[in-house]
Amino acid sequence: MNSPQAFVVFGDVIHSRLDPAGSSTWLRSLCAELQAAYGNETLASFGFTQGDELQGLLRVGADPVGVVLRAALTEDARPMRWAVAQGPVEGGRGPATQRTGRAFVAARAALDEARRRRTNLRIVTGAPAVDVLLEDLAPVLGTALERLSPTQRRVAGLIMVDGLRRSEVAVRLQVSRATVSVAANRGGVPSLERLSRAIRTLLDRSRITERGT
Repeated sequence: MNSPQAFVVFGDVIHSRLDPAGSSTWLRSLCAELQAAYGNETLASFGFTQGDELQGLLRVGADPVGVVLRAALTEDARPMRWAVAQGPVEGGRGPATQRTGRAFVAARAALDEARRRRTNLRIVTGAPAVDVLLEDLAPVLGTALERLSPTQRRVAGLIMVDGLRRSEVAVRLQVSRATVSVAANRGGVPSLERLSRAIRTLLDRSRITERGT
């Protein structure tokens, strides 16, 4: 029996030792939010390790980029280093932290490589033509998200995650539309949207490649 294809997502809180209790509390809340958002698109529930490393296991048709965006685009976001890997996983039960398979091995290697290169996001799919492009694009998205101010993260999250228009964001935050536009433009939200869309397109291409093999 063939092992199912999936996306494994690892997210490591940077400098979590400086505030272990706070990091764990934040991760617990984030895991609950992600589980509610992805629901049936998960193959195992989100969880995190004692080392404050989030782990998720998504069906191959899900959107792993959204996990990164949901974690990064909140005012109280913790700095994180991310790795996403597409590949086969072993069957089983329990949370993602108790699962295994080749995709988990690939995600671990990608996270280690991200640490070595001091980048905040690496994505590998096993499709060489796709991975060459992701090698350049994914770290750019990680760096751009890291540089946002708390206000810019909040505005970007309402636009990119919640799908609100700028006028709706202004109502939600009880500020002027001009204030929202300034925060969005200074945070490079249009570029973040294009970059995220490009990465998602590449992941779609990797899924088509996988089906064709």
